[in-house]
Amino acid sequence: MTEKLIGAIEAGGTKFICATGTCSGKLLDQVRIPTSSPHETMTAVISYFRESAQKLAGFGIASFGPINLNRDSPKYGYITSTPKLAWRDFDLVGTIARAFRLPIEFDTDVNAAAMAEARWGSARECRTLIYVTVGTGIGGGAVIDGSPLHGLLHPEMGHIRVPHDWSEDPFPGICPYHGDCLEGLASGPAIQARWGVPASTLPPDHAAFQLEAEYLARACVNWICTLSPQKLILGGGVMQPHIFPALRHRTVALLNNYVDKPELIEHIGEYIIPPGLGTQAGVLGALALAARTSTSDAID
Repeated sequence: MTEKLIGAIEAGGTKFICATGTCSGKLLDQVRIPTSSPHETMTAVISYFRESAQKLAGFGIASFGPINLNRDSPKYGYITSTPKLAWRDFDLVGTIARAFRLPIEFDTDVNAAAMAEARWGSARECRTLIYVTVGTGIGGGAVIDGSPLHGLLHPEMGHIRVPHDWSEDPFPGICPYHGDCLEGLASGPAIQARWGVPASTLPPDHAAFQLEAEYLARACVNWICTLSPQKLILGGGVMQPHIFPALRHRTVALLNNYVDKPELIEHIGEYIIPPGLGTQAGVLGALALAARTSTSDAID
């Protein structure tokens, strides 16, 4: 039997990845659209899907946040208090729904990426996992028994407060809301603001990466003690391979044998890992969302 064709949108702060694929996770085609104004970006997104619209069974949208996931709210499907002012209070789901009149599943980009890793990536054997992206911002998503974690809103793991030793690191942080939250101290723009150059241009032995590993380890301890995931996956442009050894070492040291599990001691190399799906985790996450539209109703 021929699989349904579904549409996937990974809505990011710097780019939108639009793709068509199948419910089994096969990507058939994709395109990258730079994130500019909402009107310009969404015009290009809608134009991309026009050709295949008659064949699509539904859409999955994995978006940067914060977003409104409350289906009872008149602003369900909106991007809300994002620092990207042009996109604040933008009706992302409604824009696609009005253009195509098809079922839509909507979630954060990191919740969606966590779903993709659970279905097709390196966490297929796990009931619980956390996926964190460290790049332009820091965001985290969690999957429990196959479903993304929602509550009052959705997880905002990048805005947790981590210990900040001002004598060790006098950098005040760049988060416009919290200053020295995790995102304010350890995101890509924070690294550039502290050291004057992008992380990608620094040598692997630069002090920036030791400090980055320290802040991320402090965050990992918080996530482990709070949600107790069976796997902790960290992706994004900042997460270069040479960060992982120091990150794992410091996480084990900070836990200090409090959580008595071999995954957090002898097997930490298989516990804190990069995405099994690599840079495709986000768009495959949108595809994983779209695969759920078979049980959804079309949005009026």
